Amino acid sequence: MNEDDFIRVEAHDCPMSTCAAPAGSPCRTGKGKVAVQYHTARFRLVPSLAKALNVPTPAVRKPGSVWVELPRPASAGTEPAGHARIGYARASTARQSLDTQLDSLQKAGVARIFAEKISTRAATRPELDKAVALAREMRASGVAVTLVVHEHKRLGRGIELAALAEQLKASGIGLEFLAGELQGSHDPSGIVFTVLAALSGMEREYIRDRTLEGHESARTRGKRIGGAAVTDQAMLSHALHLREQGMSLRAIAGHLVITQGKKKGRHPSAATVMRMLREHDTDGQDDGQKDGRDELDAVLAALPADTPSRALGHAVRPADASTSTR
Repeated sequence: MNEDDFIRVEAHDCPMSTCAAPAGSPCRTGKGKVAVQYHTARFRLVPSLAKALNVPTPAVRKPGSVWVELPRPASAGTEPAGHARIGYARASTARQSLDTQLDSLQKAGVARIFAEKISTRAATRPELDKAVALAREMRASGVAVTLVVHEHKRLGRGIELAALAEQLKASGIGLEFLAGELQGSHDPSGIVFTVLAALSGMEREYIRDRTLEGHESARTRGKRIGGAAVTDQAMLSHALHLREQGMSLRAIAGHLVITQGKKKGRHPSAATVMRMLREHDTDGQDDGQKDGRDELDAVLAALPADTPSRALGHAVRPADASTSTR
């Protein structure tokens, strides 16, 4: 780091909207103080500092003091803008490692990297949002910016990837893949993204179809889909006995204990008890009676959990409801 680096940085206006320090002045904080270091989006405008992690504000600018605008130098804006590369790495679960992606990005010379462990199905991906926001800030100042990822799947699939491509296209941000079938630099407005979005959608549908086929195959072989059952015949018998005594669903649940699976030793919820009793009461009914049960579900769900099971009347015992027409 050279002593005159700050002069080269201050040859540019700060592109950060929260700072917007003019050329010739140091960066400032949101509280109106001189920042202890220059904002990344600003010092990356200097080609020789494109890979720097930070550029400290020199003592001559009095970091931490009240910020005051300084005279704008005559040479402001003459420093040529460079090309910034911003990296992004993502793993779908906490157990997956980011090492391969991070090593790949660092080997490619990408210094500023945003990384996170989050599913592509998540509504928001904070670190990706930060990477795109920084890229936009730098691009708005006239710098050529490229978002670099290990492979296209790290950005998302189907609709998510297509939406991101539209964001990059609108901001004029380039995109580079370091590995995979689409290795290389690509223009977000090109046909590659159109094809990529279509292929990702097809891949998701393929996975979904294979999953459904696997479930159906397991069912035909008598295998259970999902975890161990929470309820069993012994629990049902006990619950029926307690219901006859007029106990509420919550009270019944408090007298029952799960005997298997991950919840072994715990009490079932009132909703589980309600569902178990309902399934018992509807067993053997014809389709017409079961359709009637569906119409009562919303009402049943709205009832307080401590409502006595006897007071539920036909809601818990639909067979009785079919005869109570007086």
